[in-house]
Amino acid sequence: MITPPYLKSGDKIAIVATARKVSPAEMDDAISTFRSWGLQVLTGPHLFGSTDQYSGTDEERASDLQMMLDDKEIKAIICARGGYGTVRIIDSLDFSKFEQHPKWIVGYSDITVLHSHIQTQFGIETLHATMPINFPDEGTEAAIESLRKALFGEILEYSIGSQPINMTGNVSGVLTGGNLSILYSLTGTPSDIQTQDKILFIEDLDEYLYHIDRMMMNLKRSGKLSGIKGLIIGGLTKMNDNTVPFGKQAEQIIAEYAQDAGIPVCFNFPAGHIADNRALILGREVQLNITPNDVSVQFLPSGETAKKGSIFRKILKPAIFFLGFFAFIYLILYLIRLFLK
Repeated sequence: MITPPYLKSGDKIAIVATARKVSPAEMDDAISTFRSWGLQVLTGPHLFGSTDQYSGTDEERASDLQMMLDDKEIKAIICARGGYGTVRIIDSLDFSKFEQHPKWIVGYSDITVLHSHIQTQFGIETLHATMPINFPDEGTEAAIESLRKALFGEILEYSIGSQPINMTGNVSGVLTGGNLSILYSLTGTPSDIQTQDKILFIEDLDEYLYHIDRMMMNLKRSGKLSGIKGLIIGGLTKMNDNTVPFGKQAEQIIAEYAQDAGIPVCFNFPAGHIADNRALILGREVQLNITPNDVSVQFLPSGETAKKGSIFRKILKPAIFFLGFFAFIYLILYLIRLFLK
């Protein structure tokens, strides 16, 4: 995966709304915070647009995002909020200049469309993190600070308490995922995630319990659970049940699928539709350690791996050894031939 350049004081960032509309008052706290970090803040021309529940028409929202993707002076694009609408513009975007000059794409919820599409199609890291719409909310201080650390390249690692329903294990792999409902909606599209040998993060909001089961069954039947290293479950917020109860809570539903797949899983991780929505670098190698007492998630520095033996140690070193060995034997034989002459 490619890591976009980290931010530094004086850099320019942009706020755009790819989905639901926002007001200037809802953006004020975030803009002030970003400026306090030493950043220059630009906003999309249609940030405060309004078409039905969207922040402008599909064309206007796409135009704003395209402008910021193309501008190499913009070092990060912060999505204003989620809702619905990003999937309506994803296929009209041209990522060619973004590939040449990668930058951080930040958001969660509906922004899972961008996370999944960018990782699958271009192999560039993105940030699943809190958004400007959340900045005034009580309890978001740690979430905002984690966003700053991630953007500026500081060490990112978390330690939380264990849950009785957790399944222990110590694994490493590239982190992928996002909002479960959005991932489900992207199945079979060019934006569909790849989970083989990765650690999958999922979270959701305002879903019926039977639909949680339906979406997990989709992950299972599509092979997305059989090849993963582990599961990180974020907020499962405001779950709903039918008049005839489903019979299990969301955590129990997911735990059964994790058990069937034989993978470690942790619940109640601070990420998702909750105030304490910690930043996650999607596309980055992480070390996930789930014990009976606690859970730790450590993001490795860009380019490093926690796997036993890097590619260099596994392949190149032995190859170099054998090449050197045969070169030495050839030299000895050559010298013997010269001596015998």
